Amino acid sequence: MRQVLITGANRGIGLELARLYAGRGDQVIGVCRDTSTELDQVATRVISGIDVTRQESVAKLVEALGSQQIDVLINNAGLLHDERLGSIDFDSIRQQMEVNAYAPLRVTEALLPLLGQGAKIANITSRMGSMADNDSGGRYGYRASKAALNAFGKSLAMDLKPRGIAVALLHPGYVKTRMTGNTGQLTPEESARGLVARIDALSLENTGSFWHSNGESLPW
Repeated sequence: MRQVLITGANRGIGLELARLYAGRGDQVIGVCRDTSTELDQVATRVISGIDVTRQESVAKLVEALGSQQIDVLINNAGLLHDERLGSIDFDSIRQQMEVNAYAPLRVTEALLPLLGQGAKIANITSRMGSMADNDSGGRYGYRASKAALNAFGKSLAMDLKPRGIAVALLHPGYVKTRMTGNTGQLTPEESARGLVARIDALSLENTGSFWHSNGESLPW
């Protein structure tokens, strides 16, 4: 039985990940700003009132966890805004950087004492953070924040490998969630199944990989 901590677990992909892990018999710790009835029903423990962009809030998370060991950390909380050239909102870009890039690094660093040898970290990123895959432009804040997350994740993979901790950068696919206006090619359940399969396959041999939830290796 593993201890799985998921941020942004109250809805969408995070909630489906919680359901999958709970269904497999793992202990799920759901972290969110505001909980949901669905999360309360599936998680072993819910820690709400956590804003992952604020250091003092992450400190409260650490305090709430105490000495609880974490076997799988999934940094899932995310934010998507749309900026167009000529009307770029730089406050929006800063907010996406805080949520999508800085927060996963902040949470990971804070929880390192609870991650032992054999633990896994999955950062839910996006292929929109890929330089090579950008053939449509736009989405300045989202693309930049996910590219930064990929860079952070790669460095984490290198730094944590000697400690026996593996890190993956995972693109969930184009998923029908509130973030995408419920448009997309995959349901949250389908995406979550693929993500869990990628996390299962994560090891020290492939740490630092950038994968699509379907198993495709993505270009940086």
